[in-house]
Amino acid sequence: MKALLDRARSFKRRVDFESGEYRRLAEGQYPEALFITCSDSRVIPALITGARPGEIFELRNAGNIVPPHGRPGASGEVATIEYALEVLGVQDIVVCGHSHCGAMGALKSGDDLSALPGVDAWLQLARPRLAPVLDGDVEDPSMPDVAQLNVVNQLAVLRSHPATHRRLDAGQLRLHGWYYEVHTGQVHELDEDGLFRVHAA
Repeated sequence: MKALLDRARSFKRRVDFESGEYRRLAEGQYPEALFITCSDSRVIPALITGARPGEIFELRNAGNIVPPHGRPGASGEVATIEYALEVLGVQDIVVCGHSHCGAMGALKSGDDLSALPGVDAWLQLARPRLAPVLDGDVEDPSMPDVAQLNVVNQLAVLRSHPATHRRLDAGQLRLHGWYYEVHTGQVHELDEDGLFRVHAA
């Protein structure tokens, strides 16, 4: 923690806040995309995409899960999606899963989460749609089948949200599915045929 605190204290000295770029940030934000991904500390959207401050709007939670539309109670996820679309007008949304995901691993291995009731309740949102890949042994610890199917499923849930649905129908929004490999740094993109592929830069 000391190293993090020291870097925070020296941040203003390390960055040129007198430049036009940072002065413009105070006038408002105009991100190009909403990036929905896991809270995992190894997944850093700005590092993966090379985004500068103000370029991506982030939504992070355990397992990059999108709650279904109409679920009772307040939801930070739904609020973030609505704000990104209705206020910021983002035209692209990325749902990015990743290898070695603890949330997906807990589902795959059928872990007893009774000591983590909040985690258990949250993962229940994803569990039913992942049933086809949750049975059987864990052959690959990176679990691409689970994480990739989860991305596909969360995109489907996202499409059901009214703000998303309206913009998709109007041709004002594009959805993207990504799978990030922690151990290689590769980004696999979901193609129209439903397969994830690594594309040349």
